[in-house]
Parts: sequence; structure tokens; C-alpha cells
Amino acid sequence: MADTTKRYGAKELRIMEVGENERKNIKRNPVYIILDNVLDTYNIGAIFRLADAVSASKVYICGESEIPPNHRIKKASINTTEWVPWEYAKDANVAITNLREEMPNVQVVAIEQSEKSVSYTEVDYSFPLAFVVGHETDGVSREAMAASDVIAEIPMWGVNKSMNVMVSLAIVLFRAMDKLSKK
Repeated sequence: MADTTKRYGAKELRIMEVGENERKNIKRNPVYIILDNVLDTYNIGAIFRLADAVSASKVYICGESEIPPNHRIKKASINTTEWVPWEYAKDANVAITNLREEMPNVQVVAIEQSEKSVSYTEVDYSFPLAFVVGHETDGVSREAMAASDVIAEIPMWGVNKSMNVMVSLAIVLFRAMDKLSKK
């Protein structure tokens, strides 16, 4: 797994100018994050921060999601949108198709509740790995779930049936990173 030796605090990141050389010198993990119509700009920004935390290779922003530069995304991301590679795709299926063309062996995991889902703790994660997270109300689209290799679900024990999209992604992503680091 990649490790970047130089790390910066939020105050430094917010004002830092990032050049292509700095971006290229970061070792990336073969992890990809696909945002399927995530609408809350603070969630998008927080997902960029999460993508930076695991040194993800790319974030795909799809559908009606806002894209950088956006003040709220930048604020929530503490400017990690400048460090993490990203790309816009018309929808999550286009992003999945493009990713599979580049890496036919990529494992695509949708994080969603479904009759076909399995517990996120039971998934056999493998690199390269892509996670699909969805719209805050509607979740991951049926098309994106159908294009995924597995649908991972986080159990819920309270009255609320779902968690925040970034929190769900963080739980599953760090579970996968932990399992993969031990292989």
C-alpha cells in the first residue's frame, strides 16, 4: 500500500498551491471511488478527504453531482480536490465501464442495501478495487448495482435505515484497506 512521506495539516492544505509534479509523486493505491449522483457538496468534499486518506487513484463524480471547483466541496475537502485525481462521468455505469476497460480485473463493490447485498465484513476484497456510493436519498442506482461485482451492506440496528454516504464509504473502505494490508 502506498505511503506519502510528507503530510500537511488542514491550515496548510487550505492555502497550498499544488503543482502537477507534487500530484504525480504520490504513490497511489489501486482504489477508485465512484459517486453515483451524490448531491450534498459537503459529502463530496468529505469523500475527497477520505480518498486522500487512503491515497486512492481516482474519484469519479457522476450524474447530477457538483464538481470542483466548488466552494463548499473545497471547504469540506480542505483542498484535497487538488491532490486527488478525479474525473466526471455522465453516470456511474459509464464510470464503471471506463474503469473496466482500463482494468478488466477491477472488483466493483456497491455500498447499498439490497436483497442481493451481503455484509461488508463478508466481502472478499481484492485490488484493484472500486467502491460505488449513491444519492443521499435514493442510494446507488439499480444500473450501477447490476454492474457491480458485489453489493456490500452495513447492518443497522436503530430506527434509521441508513447512514451518511461518506460514513458508509469510510467504514467499508477502511475495512477493505485493513484486510488488503494483511494479505
